[in-house]
Amino acid sequence: MIKIEHLVKQFGEIRAVDDISFEVKEGEVVGFLGPNGAGKTTTMNMITGYLSSTSGSAVIDGIDILDQPLEAKRRIGFLPEQPPLYLDMTVEEYLNFIYDLKGCTLNRRKHLMEICEVVRIVEVYRRIIRNLSKGYRQRVGIAQALVGNPKVIIFDEPTVGLDPKQIVEIRTLIRTLGRNHTVILSTHILPEASAVCERIVVINKGKLIANEKTEDMAKVVDGNRRLSVRIAGPTDAVLRTVRATQGIAHAELIGHKEGDAHTYLIESEPGVDSRRPLFYSLAQSDFPILGEESMGTNLEDVFLALLDKNDERKRLKREAVTKAGNTKIIDRTGK
Repeated sequence: MIKIEHLVKQFGEIRAVDDISFEVKEGEVVGFLGPNGAGKTTTMNMITGYLSSTSGSAVIDGIDILDQPLEAKRRIGFLPEQPPLYLDMTVEEYLNFIYDLKGCTLNRRKHLMEICEVVRIVEVYRRIIRNLSKGYRQRVGIAQALVGNPKVIIFDEPTVGLDPKQIVEIRTLIRTLGRNHTVILSTHILPEASAVCERIVVINKGKLIANEKTEDMAKVVDGNRRLSVRIAGPTDAVLRTVRATQGIAHAELIGHKEGDAHTYLIESEPGVDSRRPLFYSLAQSDFPILGEESMGTNLEDVFLALLDKNDERKRLKREAVTKAGNTKIIDRTGK
């Protein structure tokens, strides 16, 4: 449904988007993640035709956004970071204006009321937008994106500035829309992507650094699996048992005593799931496990690790280039 190939956007000497490629299949809900300034909004603006690309292509439902912009845009509903609302209009006036602007041919009244019911703004349909809360304004922004029933819906930071209740409501709405539309959710809020998206694309400093299913994101990071485990028993004996368990790379006491139990941070060797051998080892020593929590495999840690790995790859590449340059100098001088 969406195919991005070698997309580049240059602003003078600054390369905001640097040769990124990915695809979104029909019916997918994909998170487009990155820290502030990573190039997310620039990428979204190129996909939707708000900006032209320096090079590369963005194809929507088989139509290149630059070659046939009107045809491609008819297939896109877009909610920018700042919803494009006319505050002096009522919701009714605004949605009718958007209906005319898009040249929509669906039954006007039925179509607009269906949208209002989906995004739950029927009760404010005749109110002036200026008088609506931030949450309702965001819903009106989503409603305008749905006018014309586009195949693709793109949200750019849809929950910024909302309170916790409104955030949950908008996330639920996005999941509902994902049943009948292809959705891209651009955000820097990792739990949001985890809660809503089936797949996650990560961008940093204009470059693509990950493209994985949400449940597989932890697997793209090589390194130790960390567990927080509450174990009953003498701390010295427990630590000896844990450290002697096959596949355990590190163990330390991190929690205060509650009864005869303490909390330990336990790290396994790379690529090893140590939970089963740890259970048997502690059971044989009569040290019950009273609680266990995975650490370091949540999206927050994965995201930070991806950024660290990307920076490390850049550092190694720079060192390799420098080393190669020094070698050439030595060869030329004959020393």
